[in-house]
Order: sequence, then C-alpha cells, then structure tokens
Amino acid sequence: MNAKVASLLGLARKAGKIAGGGSGTEAFLKKRRGALLVVAADAPGVLKKYGAWMKDVGIPLIVEGNKQELGAAVGMSPLAVILVLDEGFAQAIIKARS
Repeated sequence: MNAKVASLLGLARKAGKIAGGGSGTEAFLKKRRGALLVVAADAPGVLKKYGAWMKDVGIPLIVEGNKQELGAAVGMSPLAVILVLDEGFAQAIIKARS
C-alpha cells in the first residue's frame, strides 16, 4: 500500500470522515453519501459486490493494499472496504496514487 494513501486514510479516520467495514459502509451508501470507496485487493467478492453499485451512485472506487494494510492504516482490525466520506480527503487519496 502506498504510504501516503495509508497516512491520508489515518488522518481521515481521526477526523471522523470514514466508514469502515461492510455494514457501516452500506448504511452510508444507501443514503448516497460518500466520496471514495477503497477496496482491499484481496477481497474480490467485495469488489464484485460494490463495483456496479459505485457506478450507479457515481462514487469512485479504488483498489489499494490488502485487508491487513487497510485496517492498519485506520487503526482497526483488517478491513475489506473503507468509505471516505469527505471529498477533500477523497481527492487527496486519488492524487496520492498518481
């Protein structure tokens, strides 16, 4: 995982601007809230589940790191999916991947 992306995800968590895990993520997506969905590379089922949904709601989706790395980046147990709620953090993460 890109170190800058991991750092930005950690900052977003401290700011309260992420939803981690399946149920938290789905709750926000059902309300069409969110700015970026980050999916672990070792979670193909999650990618399949959310891929079409993200196109429908117009939220970008990126694949970054593995479950262990995503969880560690935000100080939690391994996570397959993280929803970034803030547009500023989302744009910074997308830019950091370039």
